[in-house]
Order: sequence, then C-alpha cells, then structure tokens
Amino acid sequence: MSSPRFAKTAEQIKVIIAEMLQRRIKDPRLGFVTVTDVRVSGDGHEATVFYTVLGDAEAREESAIALASASGLLRSTVGKRLGLKFTPTLAFVLDAVEEEASRIEDALARAKAADEAVAAQAASASYAGEADPYRKPADAEDDLD
Repeated sequence: MSSPRFAKTAEQIKVIIAEMLQRRIKDPRLGFVTVTDVRVSGDGHEATVFYTVLGDAEAREESAIALASASGLLRSTVGKRLGLKFTPTLAFVLDAVEEEASRIEDALARAKAADEAVAAQAASASYAGEADPYRKPADAEDDLD
C-alpha cells in the first residue's frame, strides 16, 4: 500500500512516466499503454507502476518487454525531474482491471438472463390450490351455521 507521505510523489511519477511513454520512448514493441496507478513503498525505495495495454495477449507481452527495457531511462528521468534524494526502482505490473471488469459484466449478464427465465416461468405459473388459501372472518361465520 502506498504511504500517505509519498502519495504526491506517486502521482508525479505517474505523470512523468505517461509523458515519457507518449513522447520519448519509441520502442516498436510498445503498444497503446495507459498508466493507471503508481504506488510507492513506505520507505520510498520502490515504485510499482500499474498499466493497461489495448490489444491482445501478444501486445501485452511485447509491451511488458518494452517497459522492462525502458525502465532505466524512465527511472533516471523520474529522478532528474523530481530531485529526490533516492530515486525509487520502477516495477511494471499489468493492471487486471479490464479483465476483471469483463468477468463481472459476464456474470451480471448471466444473472440477468437467469432472472428473466425465472420471471417468464412465474408469469405463466398458477397456484397449486386456491389463490388465497387463508380463512377470512366471513368464512368462519359460514362454518358455524
């Protein structure tokens, strides 16, 4: 978990890396990468950069290789721009938000289909006995006669 002390630093690292990926890193393996979050460790020595890649599994693999090869340049640029006493090491982690969101949407679609099936069965269902099986006060008087 990111330390509150380094929350601003994490946001600055996110902006710097996003700018660098857009403007300076010209690796052809690098796909359409979006930096989603940066978390700095409590001691400030490590920064985990979460990212997503638009495309298939091959594009994700190629982008991961490109980010690993560019991590030295990215780290030195972060150090120069932020002027920190110690520049954190950068670890790039593929953010699973998109896959998780699609999994949740699939589960919701299945639940909606099951609800519609139950509603269709309920619409054509009828009572096994009388519609209202409970005695009413008027019925109790009729039974006494």
